[in-house]
Amino acid sequence: MQTRNNNESGSETILTKNIKMYYISTRPNEERISFREAVLNGLSTNGGLYLPANIPLLPSSFFKDIEKPDDKEIAFRLLKPFVGDSLNDEQLMGIISRTLSFPIPVVKVEKRIYSLELFHGPTQAFKDVGAMFMSGCLSHFEDDSGKKTVVLVATSGDTGSAVAHGFYRMPGISVKILFPKGKISPYQEYQICSLGENIEAIEVNGNFDDCQTLVKMAFEDKKLQEKVRLSSANSINIARLLPQMLYYFFAYKQLKALGEISDRGTVVSVPSGNLGNLTAGLIAKKMGLPIKRFVASNNSNDTFTKYIETGKYSPKASVQTYSNAMDVGAPSNIERIHHIYKRDNAAISSEISAYSFSDEETLTEIASCYSKNKHLLDPHSAIGKLGLQKALKENETGIFLATASPKKFSEVISMVIQDSEFENPDLSACTKTAMDNDIKQLIDKIA
Repeated sequence: MQTRNNNESGSETILTKNIKMYYISTRPNEERISFREAVLNGLSTNGGLYLPANIPLLPSSFFKDIEKPDDKEIAFRLLKPFVGDSLNDEQLMGIISRTLSFPIPVVKVEKRIYSLELFHGPTQAFKDVGAMFMSGCLSHFEDDSGKKTVVLVATSGDTGSAVAHGFYRMPGISVKILFPKGKISPYQEYQICSLGENIEAIEVNGNFDDCQTLVKMAFEDKKLQEKVRLSSANSINIARLLPQMLYYFFAYKQLKALGEISDRGTVVSVPSGNLGNLTAGLIAKKMGLPIKRFVASNNSNDTFTKYIETGKYSPKASVQTYSNAMDVGAPSNIERIHHIYKRDNAAISSEISAYSFSDEETLTEIASCYSKNKHLLDPHSAIGKLGLQKALKENETGIFLATASPKKFSEVISMVIQDSEFENPDLSACTKTAMDNDIKQLIDKIA
């Protein structure tokens, strides 16, 4: 079996049968921990993000025969090296079976352009896979301290709904989701507030920043930590990131079955905000997946676009757009990308291009794609398609990630497509509790 030396960069890796997987920080320290510890910790001791020390390189035979196994078998083969002995085979396959309980289809939109639809899960957004996988992991990672486990999340909409459904009825885990009063869509509120049982939806009299600050204050409260085990389910957690690499293998498998893998190569466009999906794709490429290059498609929050253009990373305050899940001015996963590429800006820009698009361009693409192809896009997916169209060269095959269902953004779509029909959710059966922007009130709800 092939072997390569590795210097813990995450970009040069080895493949052996019995490799011991451990996780390191994107910021230099002495941590060498298991997958279980990385998931429970969330962040490293010095505030960095966790990455696997080794990225296993797959043999060419894996891709030659990729159509033969089903998606769950592929997922097990891909994730097992990263999980190591933190989960046994039966536990891992159980989590995968629960996570991949819905289709992830490639759909032809027009000549040489395909959409990978990631919105057929319970909350109609790409975050379902990561949230469900992470919740499954945590269900096996309970500690023996006797403390109850509380997952605490602040959300501006989609993260909260994915986490709520991912952890719904998960034994031994209580979930508290903070959202700002009057600042999420009715559809998002319905998804967060309609479950009950171990999911408590908390409506905060404030904005999203207030919710996030309350969560951070709770994690810093040592007395609270003595009473409960707090865990976060945000996108920086490695268990949220790793399963997203599966998207790219599934897309390749389907394109290969369609005979759409050309010698000119496959280009993948990723609607990008915090860069988690893109980072997962880069890990897939480092494993040997034959993706020619990636496109980071951004809205007016163009921090990463400017970085690719200039080689200088300059985070800034975010601005509000129609594609709100991508409204990120300081993407945290830039640390992981830098680490994977050993901070080599030239290497990064050789494999990733980036473009930014305005709200006006987004609306125009939604209308144009529907008129031309009878294919309905949400604002995030529209930006993904715009970036692909700008980057795609003659005879290349392109895929853009469709990260959310159009019905979640009916207010935006109806601005340009008058005959689109969406049902309004029934909020009468929803339950939520209310609180002021007050840390004492939050601690009382948790302890």
